[in-house]
Amino acid sequence: MSNAQPKLSKVEEQNFTSLGNILGIVIGFISPLIFWLIYKDRSKFLDTNLKSALNFQLTMIVAWVAAGILTAVSFGILSILYVAIGVLILIFCILAFVKTRNGEDYKYPMSIPFIK
Repeated sequence: MSNAQPKLSKVEEQNFTSLGNILGIVIGFISPLIFWLIYKDRSKFLDTNLKSALNFQLTMIVAWVAAGILTAVSFGILSILYVAIGVLILIFCILAFVKTRNGEDYKYPMSIPFIK
């Protein structure tokens, strides 16, 4: 008996990948992580794109921590960094959603490759 899961259909991989990207706006790295762990072996498209999303979300966590430190050191002057990071997350997650929904690969810019 084989334990192999069937490959995802094109529609399923686009749906799960785009959902993993757009939910990143609300729940951060959790959504790409969950979808990637469940479906990575069933779709190369999903594996590639949600690894990129996961790396981006983890990079944004590092950015939040750095912004916190810089804000504290500057006595609040650099608190605008939080807004900038939030805007970047919003823009890039929406771009990734649109691209992956259309079946196109999307590579997030400005992300550290934590997961290869």
